[in-house]
This record gives sequence, structure tokens and C-alpha cells, in this order.
Amino acid sequence: MVHARVSTGLAIALFAIVTSPLVNAVEEPAEPEATPAPVTVDRPPLPSRSATMAADLLRQLPPSEFISLNADKDDFVALWRPANVAEPKGVIVLLPGEGESTNWPRGIGPLRRGLPDHGWHTLSLSLPDSPGLLLPPATEQTPEQPTDEPEPEQPTEEPPPSEAGYLPEEAAAVPDEPAADDGDAQDPAETAETAAPKPEQAEQITARIEAALTFARSKQPAAIVLLGQGTGGYWAARYLQQRAPADVRHLLVIQPRQPEGQDEPLAQLVPTLKLATGDFYYKDSGSEQRTARERLNASRRIQHPAYRQVGLPQQTGDRPSDQEALVRRVRGWLKREI
Repeated sequence: MVHARVSTGLAIALFAIVTSPLVNAVEEPAEPEATPAPVTVDRPPLPSRSATMAADLLRQLPPSEFISLNADKDDFVALWRPANVAEPKGVIVLLPGEGESTNWPRGIGPLRRGLPDHGWHTLSLSLPDSPGLLLPPATEQTPEQPTDEPEPEQPTEEPPPSEAGYLPEEAAAVPDEPAADDGDAQDPAETAETAAPKPEQAEQITARIEAALTFARSKQPAAIVLLGQGTGGYWAARYLQQRAPADVRHLLVIQPRQPEGQDEPLAQLVPTLKLATGDFYYKDSGSEQRTARERLNASRRIQHPAYRQVGLPQQTGDRPSDQEALVRRVRGWLKREI
């Protein structure tokens, strides 16, 4: 009995000694650990819209149509189609509008594919995005300590076709009019950043046109024509105004539009070039009719020797037919002027 009581007492004493640190650990509050500062992670900028469209077209079109040009150490993609005749009439350099690709399904694409059957080489350029379309590097704060609370699921949003700009030609959305700016919903600071293009955008476009003309001249063409659609028409006219190359004597503009941040109106820019100019607009658009009338009146005031407007018929909604009508009108202008 004595031995049993001793063993029992010893066991109780040992248990008290062993468990006492655990008791103290529970009773004494732990010192709070210093929360590490969040780490800022810089993600690389997303590809530009024009680069994304060019990459997608590379998967759709034959590699033989692609050429790589360089403008002041700026590599860019262009689409080349030789004339399907023994004696080509010349080269037409195509400038797409803002947000459009080198093979845009309205205007640019049909013209670059259709005109070679009528004796013209076509060279369609990709132009740099305006600063409003560039995607800046995104930063996010990543804490080192994981949290126990689950993060809310974020809905997956896909960009609309007209914004992505890299869908196949048959499925690409074609906007009828430029989207109106919502001044109330836009942050004022953001508006200030997107309203005026960076000065180097105009310089980049000028350099790309120069590179395209250098390539065109290497084919020793009988004539070189600049054709711009939308804002591409503005940039084509601006280049001819500033550089006035002697071997480019013809300008075609289709639904020309003044880019954001450019001060010189089209009515003062296009007619004053005194070049053989074809100005194409759609009759069913009230805004286009008004701006076309301004350009026409400006050409009359200075007695432009070779400015001609072409009113395109109302679009039927049948894209192939509408685009074929455009190609016919452009082809007819070229046949009369060159």
C-alpha cells in the first residue's frame, strides 16, 4: 500500500511538472507578430491592341502576305498583296482607322484583297495605338500572410469583339459610328490623359508611313497612292501636308475622321493639299454629310483643281454587297485619275 501511494504521488508530481509550461502558454497571451508590409508586384504591360490583332491575323492569313517593316527601331507588321496583272499600275498604301486591323472587314480588308485583281499592289499598315487604348502596367499588393477568409469569386468578363479587335474577319464587329464619350461617368484625370495623344504618336505614324513608302518605292511603281480610312485618312493627309513627297500625288480618304487631340480640322487639312483627292462618305449618315459638306465648301473656296467627293449609297446590311460597291467606286476613281 505504501508503495502504491508513493507511485501515485510521484505520477501526480511528474504530470504537474510536465504540463505546467502548457498551462502557462495558454494562460499567457502570445506577443503579437509584426504584420509584414504588403509587397507591390509589378506586372508586365499587356500587349497593345495592334500587336494582338497582328498576332491573330498571323494565324488566319498565309505567311506570304506578311512583311515586317522597321520605322526608327520600331518593328511593325504590314500586309502585302502583289497585283494580279503583268503590268501593275502602282502601289496603294492603306492606313486603317483607330482600333482597326490591317485586314479590317469593312473597307480596308475588301480593298486590299480586291484591288490587286485590277492592277494594283496593296500594302496595308498597322498603326500604333493611341494612348487611350494602351494598357499600362498593373500593380497589385500581395500580402505574405494568407488569410483564412475565402476570397469572393470574381466574375469572368470577356472583352467585346469590337474592343478586342482580334476576332476572325467574319465575326469581327464593325461599329457604324465612333462611341460617344460619357463625360459624366469618366474620371476627370483619366479624361485629361486620354484626350490628347502623346506627341510621339504622330511621330511614330509618320515614321511608319515613311517605311511603307520606302518599301513601295523598291517595287518601282508607276504611281503611289495613300488611302486612309477613318482616322487613317487624317494621318495620311497630315503626312502629305508635312512631307509633300514628290512621288505621291494621289490621296483617297474613306469616312475620314479627326483623331482626338488633333487641332487641325479635316476641312482645313484635306482640301488644301492640292493633290488629286477622292473623298468618300456615306449618304445615309447625317454627321458624315455635314462634315463632307464642310470639306467640299473649303475646296471650292480655294478652287481645288482635283478634289472630288463620292457619295456612297446607303448600306443595305449585306456586308459583301456593300463592300463590293465600295471597291467598285474606288476602282472607278482610280481609273479616272490615274
